[in-house]
Amino acid sequence: QVQLQESGGGSVQAGGSLRLSCAASGSTVTTYCMGWFRQVPGKEREAVAALYTSSNSPFYGDSAKGRFTINYDNFKRTLYLQMNSLKPEDTAMYYCAADRCLGYAGSWYFLTYDNYKYRGQGTQVTVSS
Repeated sequence: QVQLQESGGGSVQAGGSLRLSCAASGSTVTTYCMGWFRQVPGKEREAVAALYTSSNSPFYGDSAKGRFTINYDNFKRTLYLQMNSLKPEDTAMYYCAADRCLGYAGSWYFLTYDNYKYRGQGTQVTVSS
């Protein structure tokens, strides 16, 4: 079993930055897929970014490319999402997710929320114009 706890959300003006954290506890996650997903009420959940914890190989959703950076700190057992140049359309609840996976899986696998067994409760990000 893996427990995930997100933090770091908040309110920021457009153009600002935030860093989200997702602390993993319970079973080790050294060969896991871990990712960030976001959702706005009434809209479908969207993949933001994901990686394979063993290699830190990242995959990004279209909205995150060039602005967000995902990385995993194995010592701290924490997944991070550095978000720069934030836009009002980035406003959403951000969720962390994790599950065992094969490192050679394609980006589509990493960026599909249904492939993740363990999920956090979410942290709200609000970007004002």
